[in-house]
Amino acid sequence: MKKISPSLTLLALAINAFAIGSTEFISVGLMPMIVNTFNISLSQAGLTVSLYALGVTVGAPLLTILTGTWNRKTLMVSIMGLFILGNLLSAFAPTFLLLLVGRVLASLAHGIFMSISTVIAADVVRPEKRASAIALMFTGLTVATVIGVPLGTFIGQHSNWHMSFVFIVVIGLIGLIATSILVPKGLPIPGKINLSGLARIFTNKSILMSLFITAFGYGGTFAAYTYLTPILEGTFRFSASTVVIILVAYGVMVAIGNSLGGHLANKNILPALQKMFAALALSLLFLFISASLASQPLGLIATLLLGLFAFMNAPGLQLYVVQLAEKFTPKDITLVSAFNIAAFNVGITLGSFVGGQISKGSSVVFTPLGGIIIILLAMFLIRLAQKDQASKL
Repeated sequence: MKKISPSLTLLALAINAFAIGSTEFISVGLMPMIVNTFNISLSQAGLTVSLYALGVTVGAPLLTILTGTWNRKTLMVSIMGLFILGNLLSAFAPTFLLLLVGRVLASLAHGIFMSISTVIAADVVRPEKRASAIALMFTGLTVATVIGVPLGTFIGQHSNWHMSFVFIVVIGLIGLIATSILVPKGLPIPGKINLSGLARIFTNKSILMSLFITAFGYGGTFAAYTYLTPILEGTFRFSASTVVIILVAYGVMVAIGNSLGGHLANKNILPALQKMFAALALSLLFLFISASLASQPLGLIATLLLGLFAFMNAPGLQLYVVQLAEKFTPKDITLVSAFNIAAFNVGITLGSFVGGQISKGSSVVFTPLGGIIIILLAMFLIRLAQKDQASKL
């Protein structure tokens, strides 16, 4: 049988990641329509986001434990099947409760996909290319946040919110077909995951610290990113149509930054991550200064710089925890990966919460400062991890 090119396998993973990334925040843009359809409050509609995040956080490690003996290709096909089922249920839900059920089903697929696909991406390439491979897979997720979500919202606004979920189902079907064709059958199977692995993971200082680094380092961006549209429209006074164009440009910068981050993290991960976090903190500071001055030109530059550095760290963060698992808990690599995916989502929740509290207490202009503080915590933990590594040499 002809060997499948790693590039094609990574393409399939990226398509799936785009579909999954698009559905995570799609309901944010659709909330007014959902409120009107089911005659519910805005806070109730917010459950479509919060329950989804909870499903990802819980589902990633739980389903990873339950599917340890599954063939990886079979598992990936099943994941996309679950994802499609969840979004179909959401698309045609006759009640708000069934819409929430659909969201939870999709979130379970999201959580386990991210933990499994990372390991697959690392397995199909040479060791020195692993971070770049993970970066390519993450590109589908990050670009979805700024292109897939606005596109889905646009579809909902010009037809109805049901069609937005249908759009995601179509992307999911394309991903399912790509998976069935382009993901190889003979990938390593981790085997039955022993629950004693939980003790091995959470008693290992290095792995535990890496999870906090992920939560703080990735989550800091969301203190400002969550409120980027209000900043662009309310502070910089860009028109709604201009904001859409800026967000597309932001998405292009995200893709570039994600790819660069993968290349930089292929060697010497911790120093590379430290530099990426420093650049991200500076870009947030520049955004704050630009917003304080209410300067459109500076605001545009600051937004594009934020896009470049916002998710540049994601491939390195995921590869770092996988490498630690290979070193300290080789039986638990997939499970450690799953917990790191949960850490990403904890970070998103933390960053969004901090940004929300700042905007409520003062102004969205100050949200980048909250992000900087969170990122500085990650940089401090990286410094501790570097010292710990040096002491063991």
